[in-house]
Amino acid sequence: MRRLVQVLDVELAPAKPHASLVDARRLEAADPSAFAVLVKYMQPREKDFSTSVLKQALLRPEGVVGAVVGGFYTLLSGAYPSRAFSDPAQALEWLGQPDTVAGPLLSKLNDLVAEATGQSPLLRELHQVMKGKLPEVNLSDVAREMGMSERTLQRRLKEAGTSFQAELNAVQVRMAQSLLMETDMKLTAVAVEVGCASLQHFSSLFRKMMGESPSAWRDRQLGKTPLEPEAGENGHARAEEEDAAVPARAAASRVEASSQDGAAAAAVTDTDTPR
Repeated sequence: MRRLVQVLDVELAPAKPHASLVDARRLEAADPSAFAVLVKYMQPREKDFSTSVLKQALLRPEGVVGAVVGGFYTLLSGAYPSRAFSDPAQALEWLGQPDTVAGPLLSKLNDLVAEATGQSPLLRELHQVMKGKLPEVNLSDVAREMGMSERTLQRRLKEAGTSFQAELNAVQVRMAQSLLMETDMKLTAVAVEVGCASLQHFSSLFRKMMGESPSAWRDRQLGKTPLEPEAGENGHARAEEEDAAVPARAAASRVEASSQDGAAAAAVTDTDTPR
């Protein structure tokens, strides 16, 4: 985030007064520490920005993250007109841009995003559709909503070097990250919400993609120590580790019981053996 805010200094360079559009629609989680860095950067520079920025429109994502992003301007003094939008067309209209300019501008913006993220328009659309269908996502419904056959969608994903399941897993983990950050939902509830069959399945998927367990990731994002239980989890901050340990404990119990049965059988045999 510190590198990102440095990019905003371009607005401080001598320039003709202009309207500004900030596109945050692809933001998937609101990290409090990153948000604080942005606010800290903007507050002392707000008056400087007002010399070149006539008005600024902020494109926000949907949901809780969008509400957080939209509240950004409430922390500033309002040195220049600013407003948050979810619809790009409405934002550009408010900035005084005609339709003949808005269309090409948004197209160019999408191209820049695709170039910067390496994500094609196909994957962006796929992720949006998948996210809207969680927790129950299937190939048939997704392909139908995207206006193509299952075979065509699978072929295009293969050409892009990925698969339907791989992209679904990515969407599930990103949605889980948002829920872990923005709510106090228990891990089991998060697993159900993103369409995982069990807590153990969810934990394995999350660890595979993020390199750490869901509870460890949540603790780190919220600035907690690893051993500190999460609020609302009733002491089960590491529930996924405990869940994974159940089969091992059960197996150990079976081995112990088997050993005891074997010992008892040996004792009976020894007793019955003529001396």
